[in-house]
Amino acid sequence: MTEAPGVDAYARRYLAEAREALAEPYVLEAVRAIAPILVRARAAGRTVFFFGNGGSASTAAHFVVDLSKVAARGPGRRIKCVSLSDNVPSMTAWANDADYSRVFAEPLRVLAEPGDVAIAISGSGNSPNVLEAVKVAKEIGVTTIGLTGIGGGKLKGMVDVPVVVPSNSMQHTEDVHVTLLHLLTAYLRDEGPVSER
Repeated sequence: MTEAPGVDAYARRYLAEAREALAEPYVLEAVRAIAPILVRARAAGRTVFFFGNGGSASTAAHFVVDLSKVAARGPGRRIKCVSLSDNVPSMTAWANDADYSRVFAEPLRVLAEPGDVAIAISGSGNSPNVLEAVKVAKEIGVTTIGLTGIGGGKLKGMVDVPVVVPSNSMQHTEDVHVTLLHLLTAYLRDEGPVSER
């Protein structure tokens, strides 16, 4: 059996840093800001759009599954949501025929309506295709939420609700994003207003 020197100390340090990133007041502030937006979107039948690159694309797709399947409140009260990161043919068409920075913005321009919600996920907050999609969302009248870290980049100043993980670690930033999204999903499933039913 191969030894893994220092793995215990490394794991303890990683978990301590993750707990520290989750323990700060910004997480509760984020839930207070985002939960009512999602509750209203569900009640009004609005669509919630998600997009991001790499690990953030996976987070976008993951949350669409959770929100559309788990966060139901009575008949017909599921949240309509779309991950713009999932349509690979559309993404490659825009990247090839226009520019990679348009891969989320152009589908959003076609699909989104005023009153919808866009959740932009970028660990650095500086992904050009995420920023372009936020610009389009703002033009349309879509409520924008940004999940980021590493200082927040340009994204934090562009969205209606910025959530900036206070960490320079991409892993901890993504850990918090997934935990926050699971928390919101559980809240919408378990604690949403009874009047929505």
